[in-house]
Amino acid sequence: MCSLKDNNRRIRPASDGLILELKSAHPPSLEGRAGCETWSVDFSPDGSWFAWSMGHGIVWVIAWPLRHDKVNRVEIALESNRQDKTLNCGQTVWGLAFGPRPSKTPAPGEKAASRERESSRLLLATGLENGVIKIWDVETGQPRFDLKGHEGIARDLVFTPNEKLTLVSSSRDKTLRIWDLTQKGEKEPHVLSGHKDWVSCCSVSPDCSMIASVGRFDRMVCLWSLRSYTFIRNLTGINHKTFYLLASCDFSPDGALLATAAFSGSRWWIDLWDPYTAQKLSSLMDCSEMYGQNQISSLRFSPEGLQLAIVTEDRALQMWEPGQRGMVMQTKEDRTSNGLCCNFHPQGGVVATGTRDGHVRFWMVPRSVPSLCHLCRSVLRHSVSTHQVEALPIPRRILEFLTYRDIPDHSEARSDRSSDEEE
Repeated sequence: MCSLKDNNRRIRPASDGLILELKSAHPPSLEGRAGCETWSVDFSPDGSWFAWSMGHGIVWVIAWPLRHDKVNRVEIALESNRQDKTLNCGQTVWGLAFGPRPSKTPAPGEKAASRERESSRLLLATGLENGVIKIWDVETGQPRFDLKGHEGIARDLVFTPNEKLTLVSSSRDKTLRIWDLTQKGEKEPHVLSGHKDWVSCCSVSPDCSMIASVGRFDRMVCLWSLRSYTFIRNLTGINHKTFYLLASCDFSPDGALLATAAFSGSRWWIDLWDPYTAQKLSSLMDCSEMYGQNQISSLRFSPEGLQLAIVTEDRALQMWEPGQRGMVMQTKEDRTSNGLCCNFHPQGGVVATGTRDGHVRFWMVPRSVPSLCHLCRSVLRHSVSTHQVEALPIPRRILEFLTYRDIPDHSEARSDRSSDEEE
């Protein structure tokens, strides 16, 4: 099912950051055709498993980390009871997610217990082209049950980060659905309606109070209450004169920021929002010299919340630290990078990206040591809203720091070109 590039091409220079690339072994007759795409990748909450949709209805679940032996073959870090799984879903897989997900800030003493509970019931949800969501037991590699209700492609899936078997799905049928997996598909899900077209992406806030969703064509950034299952607001920014599409969204690990990605022609941009006040705090815009469209496909916050991983049509991966004018890291410009999705290892340091030709790449990315100020802000903002912070009798400078209003706006600036282009 999987192969690697030859020894001369498999491992790129360290400056590029590429660790390795796994390639789907599609039959020649299917290579490059629709259905080969890797639409989604994910690491398990403890980082010991990795799953990717490798095209044509197949999902590969492998033990992590991968390593190389002395004869340049890839070995999978196998234990006696942990073997890789090949899941045949029978339909193109558009979204996948491991669950349940632990809380971002577990109580003291709960971490070990949480890991023990997860290992005994780790599930993988796969969203299929026919709208069905198939739930798999990771340990056995066998299907558990199906969730039926969506009338279009189940595009994006995310488990709530609270140790519960609650799954949120977004679909091309213009809806989001909230499923209780303890009912094994026998209970009707909560349906969130309001989008006017395909719902491309969804994200759950770390405190499980909100869901964010973006509509690719209706250009709506919607916030929903996960407690009352109701619509909260639509985030609206600058009215762009040209037609644009929304691509992705993600909450920061403390829930105080929501990042959204959009593109129009050769331009793409990222907006950072305060989800509590609907205020747009900052933007980053990039204008490529490519002819025609330069699509931004995916973005994800790093586990510590200091950086954003970005996948675009002209670069396999870029890393942006909000507030900085240029990129912390970016790969060489490559019009054939074909990036579609990305996800961080839960411990940071590694980003996996999926491509249009069904491959997956693992990148070593810069690690940032959070400052004490950032750690204190993250802990506070995980449980305190912007409105509650504003009510505190604190100096204005501290208020702006705690609410992220001190991030410079680079909406008019182009991101820096990589050093390899300047040499």
